Amino acid sequence: MARVSARELAYSGLFGAAALLLPVLFHLVRLGHVFLPMYLPLCTLPFFVRPLPAAVTALLVPLLSGALTGMPPFYPPVALFMALELSAMAALIALAVRRWPAANEWLVLVPVLLFGRVFYVALVYAFSLAVRLPAGFLAGLSLLSGWPGIVLMVAVVPPVVRAARGAARRRPAPREGSAE
Repeated sequence: MARVSARELAYSGLFGAAALLLPVLFHLVRLGHVFLPMYLPLCTLPFFVRPLPAAVTALLVPLLSGALTGMPPFYPPVALFMALELSAMAALIALAVRRWPAANEWLVLVPVLLFGRVFYVALVYAFSLAVRLPAGFLAGLSLLSGWPGIVLMVAVVPPVVRAARGAARRRPAPREGSAE
């Protein structure tokens, strides 16, 4: 079993903390459900770590946020659906980045975001059927409500990833025998 490196733990902690804080800030101006702020750091993280730490972080953060702040709620099971969606998306992004390291960030991100929306809508549809609610209507609302957030992610995540990678390339290598 591969161990999670200190670097991956640091990235997961940093992006996980951002994913907990951003929704609080967005909800202060009542835009959290529209712009999907938790998704921003959790869809950026997998560009820097392997699939397992990315998926585990993305699975735990919505559940932790729901427990600490009530956002996303556990009933209806939005927190669980987001956790499953984000975990699958994070794993897929990280897998794609590992498989095609030179791939354009938009070419990795966009198909995964579309998959994530379809997966989320399918979860809403199945749950709505199970509890005898109008499944088509609720699934349609779920599909429509997330698009501003998808657009925001497409606009923000790839430039952030490129800037961070560029900064990492410009950073001098640690000296031999240093604590880094």
